[in-house]
Amino acid sequence: MTKPQLPKEFVKLCKKVTAKRPRTVIDHILKHGFITTQELKDKYGYNHPPRAARDVKENGIPIEMFRVQGTDGRKIAAYRFGDLKKSRFGKFIGRTVFTKELKRALIEKNGSRCAIYLEQFNERELQIDHRIPFEVVGDVIDAKHAPKDFMLLCGSANRAKSWSCEHCANWLEQKDANICRSCYWAYPENYTHIAMRPARRLDIMWTDAEVEVYDRLKRKTEELQQEMPAFVKKIIERNL
Repeated sequence: MTKPQLPKEFVKLCKKVTAKRPRTVIDHILKHGFITTQELKDKYGYNHPPRAARDVKENGIPIEMFRVQGTDGRKIAAYRFGDLKKSRFGKFIGRTVFTKELKRALIEKNGSRCAIYLEQFNERELQIDHRIPFEVVGDVIDAKHAPKDFMLLCGSANRAKSWSCEHCANWLEQKDANICRSCYWAYPENYTHIAMRPARRLDIMWTDAEVEVYDRLKRKTEELQQEMPAFVKKIIERNL
């Protein structure tokens, strides 16, 4: 594959990115024209290639996925620079390095709990996340003074939110912050849709002694040959 000739100004702006993961991806693409998911995993140790590609996008650099042949002959995903006209260096200047003060402010306001699952977690297990995705609006000017723009999520909730947001039409095309403001993933306490779908969601986690109840529920659904979510909905409906 022929390596494309890139405008000097674009290359110059790319090299201003200093964060390790996006810079690694950028440098590889600048040198080779693209980077495969196999290279991201085997050469650089990134076990979640889409996250590495997203880091590049969050610096305002357009990235597109395509398919190439892997070393075993199978088709695998690869990433290269996308439409350079969509570069947004002025707005997307790199994800904020979250401070301990921001995390402390969020814990003082909402407790040491996941905003999605509403469960208590050790502080070290909670991750700071933008309520409205970085890809939609970029970063706030001074994150440490705007805790209202962020939320604390456990790893599982953060992955679920990322997957849903990245498949949302607003993320991919419209980029309207007002749509995000009424979305479950941004404001689970008050929302009208989930990634632009007219839906409602209830996340329940069983912990400690409650696990026994979950196991009993699971055995019951297996006996009835039913799916657990549908069975739980029926129980709730009967008791309302």
